[in-house]
Amino acid sequence: MKKLPGAHSALAELKGLVSAIPNESILLDTLPLQEAKDSSAIENIITTHDELYNAELHLGETQAAKEVQRYASALRLGTRLVKQFGFLSTNHIAQIQEELKRDQGGYRKQPGTKLTNQRGEVVYTPPQDSTVILDLMANLEQYLNGDSLHDVDPLVKMAVLHFQFESIHPFYDGNGRTGRILNILYLVLKGLLDIPVLYLSRFITHHKADYYHHLQAVRDTGAWEPWLLYMLTGVEETARESIVLIREMRELMQATRERLRPYKFYSQDLLNNLFRHPYTRIEFLQQELNVSRPTAASYLNQLAKDGILTKHKQVTSHYYVNQPLFELLSRLG
Repeated sequence: MKKLPGAHSALAELKGLVSAIPNESILLDTLPLQEAKDSSAIENIITTHDELYNAELHLGETQAAKEVQRYASALRLGTRLVKQFGFLSTNHIAQIQEELKRDQGGYRKQPGTKLTNQRGEVVYTPPQDSTVILDLMANLEQYLNGDSLHDVDPLVKMAVLHFQFESIHPFYDGNGRTGRILNILYLVLKGLLDIPVLYLSRFITHHKADYYHHLQAVRDTGAWEPWLLYMLTGVEETARESIVLIREMRELMQATRERLRPYKFYSQDLLNNLFRHPYTRIEFLQQELNVSRPTAASYLNQLAKDGILTKHKQVTSHYYVNQPLFELLSRLG
């Protein structure tokens, strides 16, 4: 109970700060990618920011970058479903996992799934029967969307939901990442966030051993309190980190706006493009500003010549980097 006010305060401040950003699509295009990167790292899917942004430009894509892009896509899909329907069903959860893994395996039907540690020792055997798995997921859907089963603080429910989902382990693959997507979507569903801009996976990545230890301790001994405190600490710390990052992004946007104002071709759409895509290219500007290719190229080349962007060549094409933004986002690890 002592931990809850701090977590709620940090989330409320983050929500308010996001609402003050003139164009939230900038945050939707950049920040979920950071959460995707950190969540994937928990599963030892490691990529760099450079690889991620190159993948967005379709200039070569590592397998790890592809996995992270899929996570970000699944998070965006989940956010759309929450906004559209106002609830999350078992079918929605299956759609999110399908977007993440790009397969249609669905909920587990065959037995044999076991969770092992790094030494290959079995530490937990989730439910094996497909009927039991579907029953448990139906119960989780009820718990997630209504308060009649457990009318407690939503942050406590988020932690309980995450434990329950990971313990059901309903899919053949992608359970950890799908479960971490559900954490953020639940906060959006309950109105604690408007868009998914919390890097809870960053906290879990930095405290990975504790994450698995506390999960297993609830299964083994019912040690709920350390697990709940772990998750509440994660929410508060990552909300405050997100606040700092978004403030710095806002300050950087303002500084860049002042540098762009003297140009005859300056527009808010141009500024938005440079912050929605840390790595941009002529085609992006052409589409978003509705200008010809030669015009878009001349804009970007002029900004590169004046040191506002950094121009790079790869194979037969060019791309342009908003270096201060890239460095700011890269500080996340």
